Amino acid sequence: MIEHQLLLVLALFFAMALLYLLSQRINISYPIFLVIGGLGISFIPTVPNITVSPDLILLIFLPPLLFEAAWYTSWNNFWRWKRSILMMGFGLVFFTSLAIAYFSINIIPGFTLALGFLLGGIISPPDAVAATSVLKGVNMPRRGLTILEGESLINDAASLTVFRFAVAAILTGQFVLQEAVTDFFVLAVMGVFVGLVIGHLLYFILRYWAKSSSITTPITLIAPYIMYVVAEELEWSGVLAVVSGGLFLSFRSKDYLNYHTRMQTKEVWETVGFLLNGFVFILIGLELPVIVDGLGDYSMEEAIRYALLISSMVIVIRIVLVYITAFVPRWVSARVRAKERSPGLKLPFIIGWAGMRGVVSLASALAIPLALQNGDAFPQRNLILFITFVVILVTLVFQGLTLPIFLRLLKVEEVDDVVPIEEQMESIRLRLGKQAVAHMDSHYPQEMAAHETIARIKEQFVRSIQATELALNEDGKKEELASVRRLQKKIALELIELRRAELHRIAEEKRYDDEVIRDLEHNLDLEEARLNKQ
Repeated sequence: MIEHQLLLVLALFFAMALLYLLSQRINISYPIFLVIGGLGISFIPTVPNITVSPDLILLIFLPPLLFEAAWYTSWNNFWRWKRSILMMGFGLVFFTSLAIAYFSINIIPGFTLALGFLLGGIISPPDAVAATSVLKGVNMPRRGLTILEGESLINDAASLTVFRFAVAAILTGQFVLQEAVTDFFVLAVMGVFVGLVIGHLLYFILRYWAKSSSITTPITLIAPYIMYVVAEELEWSGVLAVVSGGLFLSFRSKDYLNYHTRMQTKEVWETVGFLLNGFVFILIGLELPVIVDGLGDYSMEEAIRYALLISSMVIVIRIVLVYITAFVPRWVSARVRAKERSPGLKLPFIIGWAGMRGVVSLASALAIPLALQNGDAFPQRNLILFITFVVILVTLVFQGLTLPIFLRLLKVEEVDDVVPIEEQMESIRLRLGKQAVAHMDSHYPQEMAAHETIARIKEQFVRSIQATELALNEDGKKEELASVRRLQKKIALELIELRRAELHRIAEEKRYDDEVIRDLEHNLDLEEARLNKQ
C-alpha cells in the first residue's frame, strides 16, 4: 500500500517538481513532462509496486480538480459562448464514447460494448490545463481559449457521468437505455441542486463569518469534498455538484475575498493542483509494471497497437466533431449566423488539435473497481488503464508539442471584434485614475493644500492619466508608453531586490526583532507581486 512507501512518494514528488522547473526553463507545457515522468518511473527496476484503492481515487482527486477548473472559469466568457461550449462539452463526450465503444469491440478480441463505453467515457474529455499551458505565450484567438476552457469543464462532468453508468452496467450486468436516460437527468439536476445549495451556505459563511485567510482558504479547500460527498451520499451526481457549486462560489468570490485571501487562495490552489496532477502521474508510473504484467491474453505489442489505433481515432473524431459543431448550427440557423461570425477553417482545426487528454482521464481509469460484485476480477481493467495512459501520452506529447507549430504555420487570427488586453488594461487604469483624482479633490482639498506629501498622491494619478490619454489618442505614443512602463517596472524590480538583499544583511546583524524583518519582507513581496501583475 502507498502509506508504507511514503519516502518513495516524496522523492518522486521532488522529481516531478524538478521536471516542472525544467518545463519552465525550456518553455514546454509541464503536463507533457508529467506524463513522460510517469512513464519513466515505470522503468525504474527497484521501484516497488504500489496501488491505491479505486474507491479513494474519485474521492481524493476529482473533487478538487473539478472545483479548481470551475473556480478559474470566466463566467462571462462561458455564457457568451455557451452554445459552442455545451454542444462540444456534452456532444463530443457522448459521440466520442459511442464511436470508441463500437471501434474498440471491432479491433479488440473479447471486448464488450459496455467496456467500450467505459473506455470511451474515460478518454473523451480534453484537459484544459494542458491546452492552456501549451498555448501560453502563443497568439491564440480569444474565442478558441474560452471554448477550450469552458468545454473542458463540461466534458469532465459529462465523461464522469458516462463512466459512472458504464461501471454500473458492468458490475450489475444490466443496462436499460430508457432507465439510464431518466437516471441521468435525475442525477444531473439533483447534483446541480446540491452543489448550489451547499455553495450558497458556504457563501454566507465566507462573506459574513470568515474574516481571515486562515479560515477562508481552508473552507475553499474542503468545499469540493463537502459537495461531492453529500451528493454521492444522496445517490446523485457528486461531479455536477462540485462543478455547479464551484462556478457559483467563483462568480461571487469578489464579495468575500480581499486582496490577501485572493492571493493566498490562488497560490494554495495552484499548489494543490500541481500536487494532485503530479501524484496521479506518479501512481500510474508505479502501477504500469503491474498493468503490463496483467494484460492477460494480450501481448505488449497487441496492447500498443490497440492503444495507438484508438489514440488516432480519438484525434480524428474530435477534429471532425469540432467542425460539425462549428458549422452545422450556422447552416440551419439564421440567428446563429447573425449573432456569431464564422470561425473560418483554421480556428476549428486548432480547437480540435488542442484536445489533449490529461489527469481527469487518468484518475478515472485508476478509479475502475478491482472486482465485480461476485468477486471476479473486473474484466480488461489493466488493458483499459494501459490504453488510457498511451492515449494521454500520445495526445499530450505529440499534439502538445505540435500545437504551437500549427498556430504559427496557419497564422490563426482573431475572428471576433475583441479589444486587446493591453488596451483594456490602459482603459481601466484611466477610469480608476480619474476616480481617484475626483475622490481626492472632493474629500481632501484642504489636506492637499496644507501637506505636500498628500498632494503628491493626486499628482501621481494626474501624471498617469495624462500619459494614458496621450497614448490612447496618439498611435505613435502607445509604444513609447509601453516602453516607459517596462523601464519603470525594471527599475522598480531592481530596487526591490536591492532592498531585500539589504534587509537580509540587517537580519544577520540580529539587532531587530524577527517579526519586524518578516513584516518588512512581506511588504516587499506584495510590492513585487503588484509590479509583476502589471
